Amino acid sequence: MATALTFTASPAPAAAAESSASVEDRTVRLTAFPVVEIQRLAQDVPQEILRRSGFDAVAPAFEGALRDARTPAAAARTVERHGTALWKRAVDRAQGRGPDGGDLNRNDDRPLYWARLGMILELRQWQPEFTLSEEARTRLLGKLERSSRGQDALTFADKKNTKKSAKKLKRIVVTGFDPFTLDTDVRISNPSGATALALDGTVIRTAEGPALVKAAVFPVRWQDFADGTVEQTLRRPLAQADLFATVSQGRVGRIDVERFNGAWRGGFPDNEGAEFTGPVPVRDPATQPQWTTTSLPYGAITAAATGPFPVYDNTSVTEIPAGGTTAVVRPNGPTPGSEARLGGGGNYLSNEIAYRATLLRDRLGLDIPGGHIHTPVLRFGAGNTSPWTGTVTDPVFEQNRADIIAQVRTIIQVAIEAS
Repeated sequence: MATALTFTASPAPAAAAESSASVEDRTVRLTAFPVVEIQRLAQDVPQEILRRSGFDAVAPAFEGALRDARTPAAAARTVERHGTALWKRAVDRAQGRGPDGGDLNRNDDRPLYWARLGMILELRQWQPEFTLSEEARTRLLGKLERSSRGQDALTFADKKNTKKSAKKLKRIVVTGFDPFTLDTDVRISNPSGATALALDGTVIRTAEGPALVKAAVFPVRWQDFADGTVEQTLRRPLAQADLFATVSQGRVGRIDVERFNGAWRGGFPDNEGAEFTGPVPVRDPATQPQWTTTSLPYGAITAAATGPFPVYDNTSVTEIPAGGTTAVVRPNGPTPGSEARLGGGGNYLSNEIAYRATLLRDRLGLDIPGGHIHTPVLRFGAGNTSPWTGTVTDPVFEQNRADIIAQVRTIIQVAIEAS
């Protein structure tokens, strides 16, 4: 039986704390690293978030474990074990299990994000005793990404093998995202990622019986989506699920159930600073529709009292009409033969995960409710809005995130009962 991992850093015999030389070395490595997303780790805010959550010991522990991996097989086991442990630790912390590890609020999704980047840095720079090709290192990085995001564990027991007493258990898939727009404010949290952590493995009691939620988070990177990470992760669980909801952060002060999703990328920079504009790249583009549609029960969701934020059935899109050349806003959805330019959720990765998940639903021939929920923007309290002088958290920020998590949970409950 595998031994549970702990992340208490092991100090060198001559010192109880990390030396200033090693801190300086790590800073140099970060600032010189040729990946923008990892370079941000050198800033004070990410280091404070890691320290105040106890997740600052994750990357050093992983680096030590890599040093002990003497073969490719041992390296693969180490990566999977530590990646899975990071996801479990983040879920446990969000759901009130295990030690706090610091004074940062438990519903915070940011420790997971920054700790994962620290692990990625160690794995990218690791020089093992055996020969490790770049292709093999890339496979290990993929394993680390999937395991630390909950993607490898996003599965349910086969319905055919389910015991009779548990046949009424509903299966719900929820996805969230990493923080993004970090160059605007590196303190940013993503309530969709926090929601995924809060709900993963939980059971929601509904009028239709209990519903088990399995959740995962996705990167805010165009290339990962082009490489098929959504389809690879969701293909099996959607085939097992009774309902799915992709979740992301949307507008200020409101929740939107996005009715239509468009097959267009708008080019906004991702977490690596990359920009892509053009059709959403999918397998078999010859059969690719310009639009997909939610099958969530939006009428029931918008009519229910689910929490403090107003909930809207958002039907607005932007299209180039059939035979036209100029983009037009359509408040009531796309017209026949039009080309997508903005889905209800825009043309960034929120729209794209909604498009890909609902297209996968349709291509698999699944008759289940599913679609996208846009949460309110998570905001800091008054007097703490400056990215340069503000603190990493405050009571308004924490309560706002807790309210969003609770309301999304209730929306899912309503969707199950209405379906």
